[in-house]
Amino acid sequence: MKFLHAADIHLDSALRGLERYEGAPVEEIRGATRRAFDNLVQLAIDEQVAFVLLAGDLYDGDWKDYNTGLYFVGQMQRLHDVFIPVFIVAGNHDAASQITKSLRLPDNVTLFSTRKPETVILDGLGVAIHGQGFSTRAVTEDLSSGYPQADAQLFNIGLLHTSLDGKPGHEPYAPCTVDGLCSRGYQYWALGHVHKREVISEEPWIVFPGNIQGRHIRETGSKGCTLVSVDNGIVGSVEHVDLDVMRWAQCEVDVSTSDSLDDLYEDVRTRLQQIVDEADGRSVAVRIVLQGNTPLHSQLHAGMENLKQEFRALCNGSGGAGMWLEKLSLKSAPVPGDDDIVSNDEALGGLLGVIRKLEVDDAAAVSLLDEVAALGGKLPAELRGGDDGFDPADPQQLAEILEDVKELLVNRLLVTEGSD
Repeated sequence: MKFLHAADIHLDSALRGLERYEGAPVEEIRGATRRAFDNLVQLAIDEQVAFVLLAGDLYDGDWKDYNTGLYFVGQMQRLHDVFIPVFIVAGNHDAASQITKSLRLPDNVTLFSTRKPETVILDGLGVAIHGQGFSTRAVTEDLSSGYPQADAQLFNIGLLHTSLDGKPGHEPYAPCTVDGLCSRGYQYWALGHVHKREVISEEPWIVFPGNIQGRHIRETGSKGCTLVSVDNGIVGSVEHVDLDVMRWAQCEVDVSTSDSLDDLYEDVRTRLQQIVDEADGRSVAVRIVLQGNTPLHSQLHAGMENLKQEFRALCNGSGGAGMWLEKLSLKSAPVPGDDDIVSNDEALGGLLGVIRKLEVDDAAAVSLLDEVAALGGKLPAELRGGDDGFDPADPQQLAEILEDVKELLVNRLLVTEGSD
């Protein structure tokens, strides 16, 4: 038999960081999670799987309206029509306490209890599926500790939404340990919550499939589900299958090898083309990161806006199904001792040194909160919030702005000195 294991669908979740850019495919962005889920359902049909497992966070919180639920019911009906059952546990985003609306689901869908672990036995397949969903958003106890021991006569699957022993960037919900999972005696643990695919163990199989569609720049690379083949009660293969309809990518370029802006432009163009090729026909949202020591450091910061528009045009012309610049991030640094133009000018050299040593610590940033709060309130809504929004009360963002200001001053001083 074969079955599909997917998690963290986040139906109708907005993809962040693109919609406000001119030329971005707004409708494609808004419908990305649905189209990825369409691909999941079609894959189940094409592969004639025995069943589908959804390990939590099917939704992204309560529905804005009933359209999200109606869409899901329609997709489950497609599977019902070809006799494919679906088994679901609720996660932190779609916990019982988070979802106020409901619709009657087709009878091929089983939603596990949130009060205690349940076991569903598929007699014809010799399979036992054990699961329990989240009753509240913040589940801090180890749910797996209540799961029953394996039935030695069956192929046992544990369906669980969990942070396991903790994963960076994810809330520590329903924590458990690998040893604890192994102690149940199951052949396969179908986990959810962590958005990056990871095979934790192969004896037994403990798998995070990752989410099916990246939603922001921290979710780069291919996204999809896991297709599992079982022969005579033994897992034969565990295969990742792409489902995503658009990708997020980091374009990291070492500027230390660039002697001019023209060289840098070509280096970025080459890397962007590689990303387009790797996307295999999907559209891509890309963050360009320039890093390394370079004599162009001050020039890059001073010309940040022009550089951003140059790279945006480069993305738009990169071919494929489309590429959009999500952000330009400068993490370059000056070449030590590179300011030869002022090496003999004690006053100017001293001023440059003072500027480059300027820092904003957290305490200083906090003292500015009252002053910048009014500014934050006046910013247009599209410039606030989200991964790419500006929060003038954020110490990290203030520090980044100070870096730009420092390098702008340095560049102006060097250009002025060089023209005298």
